[in-house]
Amino acid sequence: MALAVRAGDFAGLARYGLFGGLGHQDYLRRAEEQLTALYRQGLEVHLRVLEAEDYEDYCEALGLDPRAPAARVAYAGDPELAGEPFVYAGERLAELLPVLMDDHRARVRMSVACAALLDAVGDDPAGQRRMAAVMRYVTSVYLALAEGAGEGCHLLTLRCHGPEDGEELTSAVDVCVEQGRLLPAGRDTEAFCVTLAAGVASGGEGALLLHGDPSTGGRSEPEPGGPGDPPTGDARARPPVRGWALADGRLRPMTAHEVFDELADDAARGLPFPPGVDPRPGFPLPGFPGSGERGGPLG
Repeated sequence: MALAVRAGDFAGLARYGLFGGLGHQDYLRRAEEQLTALYRQGLEVHLRVLEAEDYEDYCEALGLDPRAPAARVAYAGDPELAGEPFVYAGERLAELLPVLMDDHRARVRMSVACAALLDAVGDDPAGQRRMAAVMRYVTSVYLALAEGAGEGCHLLTLRCHGPEDGEELTSAVDVCVEQGRLLPAGRDTEAFCVTLAAGVASGGEGALLLHGDPSTGGRSEPEPGGPGDPPTGDARARPPVRGWALADGRLRPMTAHEVFDELADDAARGLPFPPGVDPRPGFPLPGFPGSGERGGPLG
């Protein structure tokens, strides 16, 4: 089942008569009744977000009439669309829809990043070996970031693009460590690792930031007198932000000044500047095997 979660998508698709004249809230209430009835019958229902523009493009590409119920069913069940469907487990829609939207965004990011990764490594046997090596590497980087972050729930953000004005890819994931154990983060972790893999494999440029848990202040205490320290007050009370620059597909630790500049650049792009943060240098991360060779991390 494909759900028009956002009011804008619902309004854009209502002109095709897909919702029988219902308003958005009435449509969602009816959808919840249908889902509950199917779930109680023991049927497994897969959910997908119904986006107006994506649905119209899909129908045009396959020569389907967007007004036809069969087109909506085909869109809901097409395995070629971004990632695996979301399985309904009996939740109320008020609780489910934000989770479904988060899952949808992660699947879209992962689909875009997978296409960039495949384009970078190629689809021949040698490309498959390169992809396996890159994925092993980014997994080791992710685990090293989690270990370095320490206890608490931290935020990892990534932006990268190809070396020749390639499409910018972005991803974000919460990294939660409890009593030394890394908690699973689901699809967001997959999307983050594939996005980083695309940046590494393509020899791309970008930045990776680790925002420490505000409640813990991060694992590592800032060095007194460092360039990120405030003139007065206790720096340990401020959540640290550490960073790594991606250049030619390789990650290197940023300085505290570079981290601050990256936060300022993010603010210029419209992202909020985190209040009261302590920019810190990045710590060492695993190197890509054979990265000393010419031609980037893939040799």
